[in-house]
Amino acid sequence: MTDPNKPIDNRILVDAVDEVKAMGKDGMHHPSSKPVLTGAAVGAAAGWVLPVVGPVLGGLAGAGFMLYKRIRP
Repeated sequence: MTDPNKPIDNRILVDAVDEVKAMGKDGMHHPSSKPVLTGAAVGAAAGWVLPVVGPVLGGLAGAGFMLYKRIRP
């Protein structure tokens, strides 16, 4: 059962997969595509500056964060 008092419930992974599938199907016409790609670019730029993270991990983190913010505003 999901608890309405929890900020993150069991459905977040299901919602994320559904959102990514919809983004893949609709491409750049989907409302989440541009913010998620912008988050990936900002994360990659931040990862380029930070010596430990790197641009790939930074891009994944930025895209993941923006996808989370689109799913759970």
